[in-house]
Amino acid sequence: MNIINKYISQLLPIVLWLSATTVFAVSSDTLSIFFAGDLMQHDAQINAAKMADGRYDYSRCFMYVRPYIRSADIAVGNLEVTLGGPPYRGYPAFSAPDEFLFAIRDAGFDVLMTANNHCLDRGKPGLERTIDMLDSLKIKRAGTYKNADDRIHNYPLLVEKKGFKVAFLNATYGTNGIRVTKPNIVNFIDRQQLKQDIMKARLMKPDIIIAVMHWGQEYKTTPSSEEIELAEWLISMGVDHVIGSHPHVVQPVAMIGDSICPQKHLVVFSLGNYISNMSARNTDGGLSVKLYFKRINGITRLLSCEKSLVWTSRPILNNKSDFILYPADIDAKCLNNNEKQKMNRYIQDTNRILKNGDSIFVIDKNEKK
Repeated sequence: MNIINKYISQLLPIVLWLSATTVFAVSSDTLSIFFAGDLMQHDAQINAAKMADGRYDYSRCFMYVRPYIRSADIAVGNLEVTLGGPPYRGYPAFSAPDEFLFAIRDAGFDVLMTANNHCLDRGKPGLERTIDMLDSLKIKRAGTYKNADDRIHNYPLLVEKKGFKVAFLNATYGTNGIRVTKPNIVNFIDRQQLKQDIMKARLMKPDIIIAVMHWGQEYKTTPSSEEIELAEWLISMGVDHVIGSHPHVVQPVAMIGDSICPQKHLVVFSLGNYISNMSARNTDGGLSVKLYFKRINGITRLLSCEKSLVWTSRPILNNKSDFILYPADIDAKCLNNNEKQKMNRYIQDTNRILKNGDSIFVIDKNEKK
């Protein structure tokens, strides 16, 4: 009976997802790329995952969102912890158990961005061990490097799928004042370096160039003028789309478009938290986006952007021992009254934030000339 219950619990999220979701029809000449926000591990999450034998179990954390992640051709997340080994700690110097990375891989993530303000929390050993863990699990990475040779050979990150070539760029505003120890390299938001990296990416002849920027002001639900201008600059340099992280709250999604050329450039200023122990208003969930691309007359175009919200339930709310990610369209029967109340508030607040996206880029590039 225990074995039967185990399999039922594993199948339930898939059944619920299939019943609550309309599946986008994807052909062989169409590519989908999924982006999730900050993958974090605070002390409460680490303690909740610890088992009696000293190992850690994160198998339930992603059970309801796994179908969303795995349905994409490429799934990308922001790894905002190090895998620096024990002692495991949350804020302010993150080092997550290796089992957290196993769960991320098993959830379906193919690519992880590592340039963020916490990538040096465990110094040189933590940065290098994180890279080693990602490489050992064959998870593609961008943002931090052991040395110049590592960066030269692996950056920009070029991912090939279904005949499409996607170049990923990743950089951070800073590392909380911790200096990089040579020969390690962290990608910082430096325009001269970014310009060189974009040029190198363009020489790779990719179909799509996407820049993932760790930027902005924490807990602000609107981007600053500096971020808006930087996003425009990145696109003017040849980046097709920009995805943002760091504020720990969702910020608007906007589109830069030409009145003549059908090419559209998506800017997601902040995806917020994907999974964390943050509980302040607007921080207890996040936004995920799935971009659909198609070749039209030999040119790769952005077909659509599918936005979906997720919310993290904590043990104090769900009376269980796990942190569990719920998609916004989860069957209400899966939640208790406390969870429903908190999740509904988050969804309502975030939908109001997302409505502001249309007013960010009010002037198209042709009108600026």
